[in-house]
Amino acid sequence: MELVSDYMRDDTLRHALNDLTKRTFGFDFEAWVTGGYFEGDYIPYSFIEDGKIIANVSANKMTFLQNGVERNYIQIGTVMTDEAYRRQGLAKKLMEHVVKQYKDDCDGFYLFANLDAVDFYNRCGFSKEAEYRYSVKDEFCMGKSAGEIFMPVNTADEQMKQKYMDMVRCSAVNSSLEQINKFGLQMFYTADMENVYYAKDMDCFIVAEKEENTLLLRSIICENKVALSDVLQRVSGKYRQCQLGFVPDLKDMDMCVAEKYDGADDYRLFYFGEQLESIENQKLYFPELSHA
Repeated sequence: MELVSDYMRDDTLRHALNDLTKRTFGFDFEAWVTGGYFEGDYIPYSFIEDGKIIANVSANKMTFLQNGVERNYIQIGTVMTDEAYRRQGLAKKLMEHVVKQYKDDCDGFYLFANLDAVDFYNRCGFSKEAEYRYSVKDEFCMGKSAGEIFMPVNTADEQMKQKYMDMVRCSAVNSSLEQINKFGLQMFYTADMENVYYAKDMDCFIVAEKEENTLLLRSIICENKVALSDVLQRVSGKYRQCQLGFVPDLKDMDMCVAEKYDGADDYRLFYFGEQLESIENQKLYFPELSHA
């Protein structure tokens, strides 16, 4: 058994990681890497035996602007062990290795735990905390339309996709917890350009979905800062509620309400390092498109 790491551009090792990831979580990284969206911030640490990845813990380097202060966190993800090698402590060994590797160079570690893995992260020394999820006050959801409406981006329009990717790299800060190095994860979720919309007069993209009477606004991407009210006025169709997939910017806070959120049926947020206590204390919410 050998420890290997930082190998996403090694086809053989990446394919071995893909195999375990697909069997464990039902997805793989192939299109993300070969499509050019991987930029080095996702670093797997794996045990390999006879050419097979048998356990993995990945470190994601995350740079945030948190209420005006730059923070460098490590998001732990893709924690998994081959079924035949479980209950041997392999994932815990990898977790300890990753923490040791980065603890002096980051502001803390966090992860989104599956509900059936909560006890494991407790044993690894992580602590649980809540986030605060934001929605727009009802009176701001029923406002009049203004400006050019957001139109769905044609998924076959390569020129528009390139414009979107360029803008993701240099997007203005429109959140109180904005990921700066967002390109890799943003494209992991949006490379197919489904649910991406563009408003020409604002030169702004949004990632959004509608579920019945609720608008789910996941992300705002633009070169120049925009007001949340201007974005909402350009969303077509009727909706009674708007749920944000990010923390609003300070200037937009009076439009929004915050609700304590523990991940519901999806996850529990765990952290290691005192600095990350600020997420709950400052009523913050990790951007949904930053989850690894």
